[in-house]
Parts: sequence; structure tokens; C-alpha cells
Amino acid sequence: MIRTVAALIGLTVTLPVDLAAVGLAALRGTRPATHRTHSPQTILISGGKMTKALQLARSFHLAGHRVILVESAKYRWTGHRFSRAVDRFHCIPDPGDPGYAQALLDIVRREGVDVFVPVASPAASIHDADARALLDAHCEVIHGDADIVRMVDDKSRFSEHAASLGLLVPDFRRITDPAQIDEFEFPPGREYILKRISYNPVGRMDLTRLSAHTPERNSTFARSLHITEDDPWILQEFIAGQEYCTHGTVREGRLQVYGCCVSSAFQVNYAMVDKPEILRWVDAFVSSLDTTGQLSFDFIESAADGQVYAIECNPRTHSAITMFYDQPDLAAAYLEDDHPMIVPRPTARPTYWIYHELWRLLTEGNRASRLRTIFRGKDAILTGWDPLPYLLVHHLQIPSLLVRNLAARRGWSRIDFNIGKLVENGGD
Repeated sequence: MIRTVAALIGLTVTLPVDLAAVGLAALRGTRPATHRTHSPQTILISGGKMTKALQLARSFHLAGHRVILVESAKYRWTGHRFSRAVDRFHCIPDPGDPGYAQALLDIVRREGVDVFVPVASPAASIHDADARALLDAHCEVIHGDADIVRMVDDKSRFSEHAASLGLLVPDFRRITDPAQIDEFEFPPGREYILKRISYNPVGRMDLTRLSAHTPERNSTFARSLHITEDDPWILQEFIAGQEYCTHGTVREGRLQVYGCCVSSAFQVNYAMVDKPEILRWVDAFVSSLDTTGQLSFDFIESAADGQVYAIECNPRTHSAITMFYDQPDLAAAYLEDDHPMIVPRPTARPTYWIYHELWRLLTEGNRASRLRTIFRGKDAILTGWDPLPYLLVHHLQIPSLLVRNLAARRGWSRIDFNIGKLVENGGD
């Protein structure tokens, strides 16, 4: 409770500064030049609380399309609903609700939607794939079908498919019983980690190392987790090195939008990097699926041998899409078959979220580096031609969630301004 009250006070104190920042941005901002489409369409975007949904809404809007934004009732006060890029906003049931797909269909019919672009939370990507079966007859859906999404979302099945293509992945085993850890012969000199195959918003950053030298810890740790046949985990070799993440938008197996960034366990800074070996890996994998959708990958470049290994695939929009804020061809690359692959423009500044940067500036070392990040990059939400989302994410959306948690006496581990939520156990 004390942390929640402190966060609310902190956001209240910064309100005058943000009002000034929004006013200055609005005075200095100009509407970006765009490539207007000759065939405007109505685009439905889900995940309205997240910055990546706002970025796509802006890109489609600037290309001349009509944008409908949706989100669950918990996030009804998302600041993004007030964006100039959003024509209509609707609340819908949570993705796990039995009425979710029907609610999407009702909006598709009511608003005359031509294309549905799910901006799925980790807990929603499979539900969006299931909803596609109902929506396909009424609009195009930029999302894989249920079989594809379930395969790539399952860390062990994804690794199996990649390995079958001759693509590098860390050594792995599917674990359905803690006893399997006791029986596994850990190779000498190599370490492994356990990762839940279903989304784990808090525990996903627990990288407890297991090895042949720690049999007691291996067993104790495995038994501290809820590992069953219905809730499997993956035992994956830990490879030390530099992490990378990618966003990819694919049409019929063809990569049309691609971005690659340096990454980490909690990544809120995005700048395009050129890693040809990662692009070749992604292109080979998506070509094998012959699917349409958004596929994001995590990689590790081994410090030992320099090889690049894919760690997992997330069948949804990546926050790295914010790098495309000044890319006028983004909407066309999403919507048109055989569009040439686009990447962020060389002029694009790295994106960040200013409240995360300020917190690091106050609590971490190397302040000169943090200041360089702030002045060389740009806030992913704030833009002069569309300033309200920035103000209302920080002073309506997040405060409303904090007040809700305060009333329910619920805790949280982190405020994530990027995805517009409080990270908490059992969260989405």
C-alpha cells in the first residue's frame, strides 16, 4: 500500500511538468508527411493500453485509414483512446472470456471493419488465434491461425520446429514433472534454466542456474515450481552473451516489416541494429510457416562462439514497432501483399519511455549514459501532433490502475508505462 500511495503522489507531483512538456510539444510539433492510401480501410486494433497499439493506430491513421481501438474494461481509461489517430474506442471482454470472439465480431460488423490487427498481450495471442476462426469470413486478420500460434507460442515446440529447419536454438527438454530434473544428465560445464511455457509475468525473470554441480539446488528449485503435464516448463541451456529482440510482420510467409534491437530481461529502449545473421534466421523460419501475422523473436549471441541462437518466439506485436514512428510505409507493409520489406528509417531516433529513464537516472549509476539516452532518443508516446496520450497515460491510465489496486489491497512488482499496466502475479 505504501508503494502505491507513493507512486500516486509522485505522478501528482509531475503533472505540472508533463502539462508543460505536452504544451511545448504541441507548439513545436508538426504533422508528419505520409503516403496516403488510395483505398482507405477501417482497421480494428486491440490491446489499446499498450504503446505498440498506439503506434500502429498512428501509422494507419496517417496513411488515411479509419482506426477502431479496443481494450478490456480494466483498462478503459487508457490514454490512447484520446489519440487523434483513434476514431472510435470500445470496451470488450477479457480475451479469456467466452464472449471475447463474439464481441470482436459485433464490432467488426457495427464499424464495418476491413482488417483486424491484434496487439495481443502474452495471455491473449492464443485467444486471438481462436477468434480468427469466427472473424475470417468478415474481415482480414493479421494473425496466425490457432495451430501456428499454439506451436510458436510453446517454447519447446517452437524449438523443435526451428531445429528441424537446421536453425540454431539452445539445447532444451520439455519438463512435465520435477522428477525429470533429477533424472536429467547435465552436461559438464553447461548451465540450464527453467522457464514456464505459459506466460509468467513475474517469474519470467528468475534465471536460477542449474548444472551438474548443483544437484540439490536443481531438485529443490524444480519442486518449488508448479510443473505438471497441464502446466509444462522448458529446461533450456543458458547461453551467456548479448540478447537481441526482433519484430516481424509477415504476409503469407513473406517478411514485410522487420526490426532488430539489443535486448534484455526488461527492455524499454529500442534502436535498430544490423545483424544479418538474425535476419537470415527470421526469414528462414517465417518462410517455413506460410502464415500471415506478427512474429517476434528473442535471440542470444553467444559470448563463447559468436553464434546466434533463438530463445523463443512471441506471436504478437513487439514494442520495437515504436522504432517505425516516422516510417511512412508501415501501414502499406502491413496491408499489401508483396510489399518490399521495410525497416526503421536511418533517421529514426531510439525510442524510450521517459518515466523509466528518469527512474533509472535517480536509482542507477552511469547517469551520463542515461542523459545521453534521453537527449539522443525520443519518448515513444509523446508527439506534438498527438499530445494527449502522453499526458493521460501518466495521469489517468496508470493512476486509475493504482487506485484500483489500492482499493483491492493488491500488490504489484513494477509499473510498466510501455505496456500500460502494473506487473503483478496472475496478471495479463
